[in-house]
Amino acid sequence: MNALNIVLRALGVFLATAVIQALCGIVIPIKGPSIPHIAQWAILSTALVTATLTVLALRSDWRGWKLGAAVAVIPMAIATVNFVEGKVFLTNTNLEWGRIIAVTLLSSALTIPVWTLLFGRRADVQEHYHPVETKSAGERAWKFAVSDFSYLFLYFAAGTIIFPYVKDFYATQHLPSVGMIIALQLLIRGPVFVVLCLAISRMLGLSRISGALAVGAIFTLLSGVAPLLIPNPVFPDSVRWVHFAEVTSSNFVFGAIVGWLWGQPKLSHSPALAHAG
Repeated sequence: MNALNIVLRALGVFLATAVIQALCGIVIPIKGPSIPHIAQWAILSTALVTATLTVLALRSDWRGWKLGAAVAVIPMAIATVNFVEGKVFLTNTNLEWGRIIAVTLLSSALTIPVWTLLFGRRADVQEHYHPVETKSAGERAWKFAVSDFSYLFLYFAAGTIIFPYVKDFYATQHLPSVGMIIALQLLIRGPVFVVLCLAISRMLGLSRISGALAVGAIFTLLSGVAPLLIPNPVFPDSVRWVHFAEVTSSNFVFGAIVGWLWGQPKLSHSPALAHAG
């Protein structure tokens, strides 16, 4: 697949995704205040997500519907758990969280056949290293626990650093208890994000160091950069950009930790070696 072919296919996914999102917004309308230039920012975000997922699709050894589902589900899962946290934290808003989640799920599901058609037919990629299957049950357990707790630690560390800059905004909200926040990160967002980073690592098929950096970069682009580029009716721009810095930095470190912890020491040159424990 040459460069022009890749660009045309990625452009096809981008255009189809934009149309699907617009149609889903019509089918499931969401009430909210008018935000200047939001359409342009949404288009930029969609383009960034498409480009990032294109890298995953090209690197992955998965094909067909499995590939299509993987690249569509990753940003969908990120958005869904973020909306769940938004509903818990932002209680003084009138956002229709149920409709927002419904639009996200529907639009993401409808992009699966698009990705499958345009990127799921290649059969020329060697099978990749399996970061989960190559581990024993005990190793999986402790590495998953370390990964999960690392997300919780980074979440609080980054949040503590930026809190002085957003405390006035959150003083207008009814924040959940510390126990609720810990449970949300440790039992929902953390585990989901660990699984997504493992999927990204599996699809990339890179060695430990390069894989860790790539997982961190891709996870950050999908979970921090793309979502927070778009103005929203909840965060003033000053708060949104502070959260942008917080999320992109902490999520990059988190993704890199998961990529390194579960990665292979060096690239394997055959499927047999890739499956070796």
